[in-house]
Amino acid sequence: MVEIPIINASHHAMPEYATALSAGMDLRANLDAPLTLAPLARALVPTGLRIALPAGYEAQVRPRSGLALKQGLTVLNAPGTIDADYRGEIAVILANLSSEAITIADGDRIAQMVVARHEQAVWRPVTALDVTERGDGGFGHSGVS
Repeated sequence: MVEIPIINASHHAMPEYATALSAGMDLRANLDAPLTLAPLARALVPTGLRIALPAGYEAQVRPRSGLALKQGLTVLNAPGTIDADYRGEIAVILANLSSEAITIADGDRIAQMVVARHEQAVWRPVTALDVTERGDGGFGHSGVS
């Protein structure tokens, strides 16, 4: 467990895990009025939440599978990354990939957020890389579908 300071200026309870083994917490729309997304439209949807992640952590904003399957609503830049030094409001870029308009109401669960540890890379310049079976084979190289 990691303790994360949070400011909840939304109309809703704190994000929470739905089950004991959930990896993500649902994020809710924090809207003064319903928002309708036309087919193929996108919008930045506020959550009213601000957090202070510790160094070595990020928060990933991901689509909710039920919304994606049932309504065609997804997080456009999935996963969106919230860095440890960001202190602004968390907002979600939603895209309507369906052929129908979708209305988002205040309090709707619009995405999920996963808090994860990460490392920062330090580059070590070399003139050659180790040899592997795959080598420089690109997309679809393995032939396994």
